[in-house]
Amino acid sequence: MKDKINDIEPKLGLFDTTMIVVSLVIGIGIFRTPSLVANAAGSESAFFLAWVIGGVIALFGGLTYAEIGCRKPMAGGYYKIVSESFHPALAFMLNWIGIILVQGAGMAAVAILGSEYIQPFVPMTFFQGETGLQWLAGMIIVLLFLINFAGLKMGARVLNAITVIKIVMILLFSGLGLLAPEVAEATVRTEPSAFSFAGIGIALISVFYTCGGYQSIMNMGGDVINPRKNFPRAVIGGVAIIFFLYLSINLGYVAVLGFEGVKSADLIAADMAEVVFGEVGRRIVSVTIFISVLGFINATLMQLPRAYHAMAQDDAVPGLFMKVNPKTQVQEFALSIFTGLVLFFIITQGKFDQIINLVMFNDTLILATAAAAIFVLRKKMKDEPYSGFKVPLYPVIPVVFILFLLIVSFNALLENPMAALVSTLFLLAGFPIFLFLRKINSKKH
Repeated sequence: MKDKINDIEPKLGLFDTTMIVVSLVIGIGIFRTPSLVANAAGSESAFFLAWVIGGVIALFGGLTYAEIGCRKPMAGGYYKIVSESFHPALAFMLNWIGIILVQGAGMAAVAILGSEYIQPFVPMTFFQGETGLQWLAGMIIVLLFLINFAGLKMGARVLNAITVIKIVMILLFSGLGLLAPEVAEATVRTEPSAFSFAGIGIALISVFYTCGGYQSIMNMGGDVINPRKNFPRAVIGGVAIIFFLYLSINLGYVAVLGFEGVKSADLIAADMAEVVFGEVGRRIVSVTIFISVLGFINATLMQLPRAYHAMAQDDAVPGLFMKVNPKTQVQEFALSIFTGLVLFFIITQGKFDQIINLVMFNDTLILATAAAAIFVLRKKMKDEPYSGFKVPLYPVIPVVFILFLLIVSFNALLENPMAALVSTLFLLAGFPIFLFLRKINSKKH
């Protein structure tokens, strides 16, 4: 008999899934990290090369994860695939740091940064200052929690609308340089800095942070209708859209602000709009970026509970995390726990740049490990009939993708050894926790 309490029923079509992919990547990073990339790169040519490299590697990753997800479309696929390909303990450790440190702290960072854009429009003095910023961020999280608690399809409908607005907004930004050529000509430009491969290596840390997130769609493999057909199309199509949008908007930034202006613009999208349209432009852009933040958080709240679902199947977390509301298809307990975790990070960690440094070392290692599962899956399934998507130029594309991830991890280590050490210790702490939880949960059967 079908277990309705723990069963996942496919509800998402191709458009829904593609919009989730786009929103999992385009949160706040592209509106903030270009200045970090520009300062690390040092020169305009190195700046654009870093973005092109990041886009191409993201496309390679999209192709790799598209085959992995197509071969194993399941709820919490990110956990299950690593568990079956390597070992449940490793899968738990990667998800332990991925869910708590990368996703939890990362979402907190996005919510805080989004609140920076909307804070000037809030008249109440209670919401001003650093504490007020934390309150605003917390309210964003609670609002999206309530929307997703109402049902998977409700969350998808809201996300689709937000993501379309987000795409239109970025296309608008990209055209600002053409709409105001006199501004671009008037921009003060200094002598170009020397091209530096070392600078590109450091710049790629922020680029990969900004381009990452699409791989999490594997957690929703069980939610996708006709996954063998729609899953690879959504992943590849979504990554291609992101690549085009990111390259376009960075061209717009430099056209309007100049490269030196990009380096000094922390809230770069709002700064660019203000140059072209004045204070009204800054206000409109700030509100629109706030909407983009809502989309990213919404997409993450949709996919993250599915990872808990897979972990509960392996007795790595209590079975309560696997419980699904048959009507809404929402894991109400898992969603509530993760939301509480994000609120905790909002209170305890508020610096965007610090969070990037803290998560990037292990984040890229996690991505590389998950991507390496493609070699195991191909070997294990070589005698099984398979007509789904396959990575072109295999094994070159997966190998290049994994190597670049390792390079970024190494650069993150050099850039901030202490952050790498802290996140690694956090990762290793997952092993005894896995053994303890599995022992406790297995006794309940």
